[in-house]
Amino acid sequence: MASSAHSRGSVRTERQVPPARGNGGGNPPARSRSSSAKRSLRVSSDDDKNSGRVRVAVRVRPKTTEENDLDFTDCVELQPELRRLKLKKNNWSSESYRFDEVFTESASQRRVYEAVAKPVVESVLDGYNGTVMAYGQTGTGKTYTVGRLGKDDPSERGIMVRALEDIFANISPGSDIMAISYLQLYLETIQDLLAPEKTNIPVVEDPKTGEVSLPGSAIVQIKDLNQFLELLQVGEANRHAANTKLNTESSRSHAVLVVHINRSLEGKKENDASSLANVTNSELSSHHLPHLLKSKLLIVDLAGSERIDKSGIEGHMIEETKFINLSLTSLGKCINALAENSPYIPTRESKLTRLLRDSFGGTARTSLIVTVGPSARYYSETASTIMFGQRAMKVVNAVKLKEEVDYESLCRKLEYHVDYLTSETDRQQKLRENEKEQLEKKLKEKEAFLVETEKKISVKCEHLEKERNHLVLETQSLLKALNIQKSEKDKLSQEVGHLEISLKQAKQQELENLNYQKVLAETTQMYEKKIAQLIKQQEDESSRCADLEEQLSGMKNYPSGNKKSVQMQEKEIDELKGEILKLNEDAASTIQSLRARNNELSLEKELLNGELKTLKDKLLYEERKRRCLEDEIIILKNALNDDNAEYESKRPYKGDITTKSTLSLGGPANIPKSNRSRETISGQKDTISKIFEEVGLSNILALLKSEDLDVQIHAVKVVANLAAEDVNQERIVAEGGLDTLLLLLESSEDANIHRVTAGAIANLAMNSSNQGLIMGKGGARVLANIASKTEDPQTLRMIAGAIANLCGNEKLHVTLKKDGGLKALLGMVQCGHSDVIAQVARGFANFAKCESRDIILGHRKGRSLLIEDGVLNWMATSSATFSASTRRHIELAFCHLAQNEDNTLEIIRSGGIKELIRISRESSREDTRNLAMKALDSNPAFSTEIHAT
Repeated sequence: MASSAHSRGSVRTERQVPPARGNGGGNPPARSRSSSAKRSLRVSSDDDKNSGRVRVAVRVRPKTTEENDLDFTDCVELQPELRRLKLKKNNWSSESYRFDEVFTESASQRRVYEAVAKPVVESVLDGYNGTVMAYGQTGTGKTYTVGRLGKDDPSERGIMVRALEDIFANISPGSDIMAISYLQLYLETIQDLLAPEKTNIPVVEDPKTGEVSLPGSAIVQIKDLNQFLELLQVGEANRHAANTKLNTESSRSHAVLVVHINRSLEGKKENDASSLANVTNSELSSHHLPHLLKSKLLIVDLAGSERIDKSGIEGHMIEETKFINLSLTSLGKCINALAENSPYIPTRESKLTRLLRDSFGGTARTSLIVTVGPSARYYSETASTIMFGQRAMKVVNAVKLKEEVDYESLCRKLEYHVDYLTSETDRQQKLRENEKEQLEKKLKEKEAFLVETEKKISVKCEHLEKERNHLVLETQSLLKALNIQKSEKDKLSQEVGHLEISLKQAKQQELENLNYQKVLAETTQMYEKKIAQLIKQQEDESSRCADLEEQLSGMKNYPSGNKKSVQMQEKEIDELKGEILKLNEDAASTIQSLRARNNELSLEKELLNGELKTLKDKLLYEERKRRCLEDEIIILKNALNDDNAEYESKRPYKGDITTKSTLSLGGPANIPKSNRSRETISGQKDTISKIFEEVGLSNILALLKSEDLDVQIHAVKVVANLAAEDVNQERIVAEGGLDTLLLLLESSEDANIHRVTAGAIANLAMNSSNQGLIMGKGGARVLANIASKTEDPQTLRMIAGAIANLCGNEKLHVTLKKDGGLKALLGMVQCGHSDVIAQVARGFANFAKCESRDIILGHRKGRSLLIEDGVLNWMATSSATFSASTRRHIELAFCHLAQNEDNTLEIIRSGGIKELIRISRESSREDTRNLAMKALDSNPAFSTEIHAT
């Protein structure tokens, strides 16, 4: 880490390491020696003689497919056991070179790290600066060797990751500090890969010590390996790379990872006050001053040298290649000058050589790995790389220990101890003063409490006396009130006695009234009997009068007789006549009233007969009309069956996300492909219009309840065709047609009824106002239930079309999922019918599009409802197997789901990144390709995943 100068600045001492690490002075502290003794790899015997020499290893990459196909011969022959490489110019001319390590194409990443980088990492942990660098032609595996992350396979991890693993394993988190910077040299400007906004960072050299620093670069302290991997991934994403003929991901810049390590020689820091108390003046001697090891590790991934004619680059990439080759040339000049012990080293010709000033000819321990290809096609590049490595092996660095006296730490300890003692003294003094104040305060409180208690006791005694007097008065008043209540109770008892007497009298009176009513009823019955007797007597008198008249007429025929008896009889006859006359008048009045009543009843009867006749006529008319309608429908049935069969065979149900589908009689209606289809549809519409005008909508809907199955089917077909026209939909719903269709769909067991009814509901579902009514009446649940019971592709196609139209209303999405609509759509895929799957894909596209629009407008947040039912996995794995139109719907739905960042994790898990990339390249629709590219570019997680794979 870069640190600013402090007023109590540390004193740095640099001790040059002797040739043999284990001899003489300059030994690291005991802790470093013990940790170093455990490390397995040691320098070779050659390095023991010259420990500061740059160690160089060579690694040969495997042959590429192109090289195998073109059958190029190998120009490199390896002798790993002799640490030699033989470079063959042709079959009879070759040269042999010796390196510190020679790695074949099968060498593992672990072996490369332990042989090349691990000795440098161990030196850095002991307090020395170190550099590990990869050099070679482009496409020979430098970035693979150095910067491979190995997320999926840890065995493929490169030098950067393995070096950090070793460092974490050997430092103490409590006392040691580690931080990193990650930079790139691009077009001769230094840029920060961890903070891309920082560009053109200057290179500053300390005139006294010669150390190189980069002010302004981000230095991030790291705690664990996972944090480092995340930072490294961010840096790799910001690094410049391009696709060339030699390498699909060719690095266009030099990358430098700088690892700063500060290690305390005292081991664990002492933070408690007791340890600080032991610091004495004797410890300030030079033998007991705290020391700090400040070391720095550079891991450099150089951009590969390349030739324009072989790499096939053009445009801006030529400028990049120019700067890469210039900086590598400057580095080669410096290596040559150092190898030849030249008095002038041209380090200032390039920022790369200034950055690596300490690595070549400086105080750092350096390891270089050169990478080459085996093919003779690149003989000149391979020879140049090998010669660079051979010259680098001649460079010897004066390795020095970076050790400082940590006055800052000692000063902080002393300051902390002084502050602790001062605060402890102040605390004790304050405690004594507080204790005194608290005792005085308690004494005053006790005295005040005693006085207050005495006052309260006297006041309480007075209050008790007053209360006793008050209770005496209250007792007297209560006695008076009790006497008054007693007298009132006596009065009430008297009143209760009077009331009981009155109650008995009332009961007796009621009993008498009951007896009176009984007598009155008996009297009434008696009078009724008397009236009946009088009526009977009147009838008897009438009959007797008739007999007397007959006798009178008979007596007049007698010529003789007693005149007196005649007169008496005449008198008696007159009396009888008077009685008869009176009886006749009464009978006449009674008969007249009965006739009047009879007339009234006759009039009422005539009115009722007239109304009954009218109702019968109306019923007969309706019956005849119904029979006529049924006859007409039966007559039209054959023609409709022929037209419908031909229409359905030629018109498969199709739908598009931007247009709404309509259904004809028993099937969908789309744009016809021939004149015959147009004539068929025109004839059907004319027939339907004729039936609609002659029969009426209410009568057509009434036929839906007919017991004749054929009549029901054709009535539903008529309603379905009427529903295809927007002008008829409102009337159908207002007349109760939607309720009847849903009831018929749920109650019927006939497959034809299911098919045509689902088609009619699908047509009604095209209207947004009807969609809410369908969902409110449980239409989605009914459709899903029928879909689970049937296997008929035509029925499933109609149901899928209806649910697809409902998916186009974002307000119904939650209810649609709750009622099982989405699960039913996904379940219908199992039938395997292309038309059904097309409707399913259209429904998911409608759903995803509306959901994406809601998220953009801020009306909705969270993960898509489609993901919870497994729709995403189906779309990611099956889109390529369907027809072009179905695939377009699935691609559109997938792109809309990718716009929602909350779906990112599920899309990555389902392998959706590959599908998005395929859509962006291969989709037949330009708008879908643009939508896929927008999703890939706008989501950082997608970009990271793409770079990682």
